[in-house]
Amino acid sequence: MLSACAESPPPFEPTSVAVPSAAGAKGPRISGSLQQGLILSWMEADDSGAALHYSRWSDGQWSEPQTIVENVDMFVNWADMPSVQPMGENTLAAHWLEMSADLTYSYDVVFVQSADGGGTWSEPLRPHDDGTPTEHGFVSMFADESGTGLIWLDGRKTGNEKTGDPADTGMTLRAATIGGDSTLQDEQLVDELICDCCQTDIAIASSGAVAVYRDRSPDEIRDISVTRRIDGRWTPGRPIAADNWEIPGCPVNGPAIVAAGEFVAVAWFTGAGGHPLVKLAMSSDSGATFAAPIEVAAGATQGRVGLALLDNGDVAVSWLQSGESGTHPVFARRYSAAGAPGPARLVTPDAAAFSFPQIALSGDDLVFVWTETEAAINSLHSARVAAAAL
Repeated sequence: MLSACAESPPPFEPTSVAVPSAAGAKGPRISGSLQQGLILSWMEADDSGAALHYSRWSDGQWSEPQTIVENVDMFVNWADMPSVQPMGENTLAAHWLEMSADLTYSYDVVFVQSADGGGTWSEPLRPHDDGTPTEHGFVSMFADESGTGLIWLDGRKTGNEKTGDPADTGMTLRAATIGGDSTLQDEQLVDELICDCCQTDIAIASSGAVAVYRDRSPDEIRDISVTRRIDGRWTPGRPIAADNWEIPGCPVNGPAIVAAGEFVAVAWFTGAGGHPLVKLAMSSDSGATFAAPIEVAAGATQGRVGLALLDNGDVAVSWLQSGESGTHPVFARRYSAAGAPGPARLVTPDAAAFSFPQIALSGDDLVFVWTETEAAINSLHSARVAAAAL
């Protein structure tokens, strides 16, 4: 009798894919989904200002770039990245950050949308109207039933006179919806005190939008919290896990989230107790509750996590590590929905120390994007690999 055996996975051998960006490009960010397609956006700056470009993933490569805006006084930053996101039915939404005053961290969120696949764009709109010369950024967007939903870090209180209460001068998390006619709707304060400059992220579960962000307590505990949009309102944020990371400043290291139906997974970095960790937690009730977190990586990990949901319900987690001789490799690992891990795989040994690697699924492939630097000049790099190889 012949015994059945499992088919061996293909070797994990990422194939380099050219990114159509110029030397010095910054802020790569992948948006989209398996159904809507992937879009990579980035910034390029020169003496006349900065531009926001994007490229679509098609037939295993990045297309020729398109330009949304150029020659603007854009806030060009390594951690607070603009985005260009498909919203369905030939609709695109995009945002960038524009300086509002002659201060380093005084900038606004600027939003535009296109109903013809990027052929034309709406007039720019700011989703906040406080008018303060403070930080507004770290945006996440999602398709809302009446338009595009956004959450962002809003620093309108950071210019207040200092008091003994950090809530009087701290960063806030705010939300709004922008309709197809560019009307501003449903403005909300989601959390009155959060970490100052960590990325946010959003996924769509059965119950609706689920967002994650790094919270902040008056005692400087900066753990990851989750908020859910139920009946048009965002619920109060609550911790996913009690890391109890006490840190007096922002680590610039936000979480990532994916969802399908009732399943939600969140990955994040913590340095609690002086022990750097990448963690992963899963939910089977649309993010209402989460199982105990899983340790993904430890030791010299830098975090900067990415997360992708695979066709069979597994998840792929990516992160940045500190290697030998000043290198910063990017790794990825597969986890089943039950939490069973695969081996850690090396995606690239050469990411820049400030890179925020990106990961997404397209068909049978995982697509990665990261930043490298040589002679103080940035360059964007990409690779694809069979998801079955992870």
